[in-house]
Amino acid sequence: MLLLRADTFQGMFRSFDRTAFHLEVRDVYHAPEEAVPFQRFLDGEPDDFAWQRPWLELMREVTESGRSVRRLRVVTAPHGDYTRWLLSISGFNVEAGEDIRWLPRTATAGLPVAPDDFWLFDDRRVVFTLFDPGGAGVGGAMTEDPAIVRHCVRVRAALWTAGTPHDDYVKG
Repeated sequence: MLLLRADTFQGMFRSFDRTAFHLEVRDVYHAPEEAVPFQRFLDGEPDDFAWQRPWLELMREVTESGRSVRRLRVVTAPHGDYTRWLLSISGFNVEAGEDIRWLPRTATAGLPVAPDDFWLFDDRRVVFTLFDPGGAGVGGAMTEDPAIVRHCVRVRAALWTAGTPHDDYVKG
């Protein structure tokens, strides 16, 4: 595996050819750029979402070029504060072109849920997201090992079909 710093990892989103898929299995993330917006949510204060614009612009650029970005979030129910916050802001990601689905942990019985978050690029490269002890993302560990890639493709196939599209999930 090749270790990628966070800045190198970000470059992966400009270089994939067709598809990117993200599996998220953590209930809470501690990204520094999310700390203030998350606290605003908890305090019931408005947010201008300026912190999210670079990602949303990248997603628009990527998806408007004909590439797809899908994300599946495995979540604990009832939802904790962080998941409720994600539910409230993920519509912006969908509007920017991401296809997001949600899957409650209680619905994963018998499914191959991976223990770690990963990005799967073009069904040939996997980047496992690395976190520091406090839960902040610090980069990734990339591999093109065919056995690992095949496993992640199988995980994606099983979980994606079980997930509920974002708009349906927030209405339900």
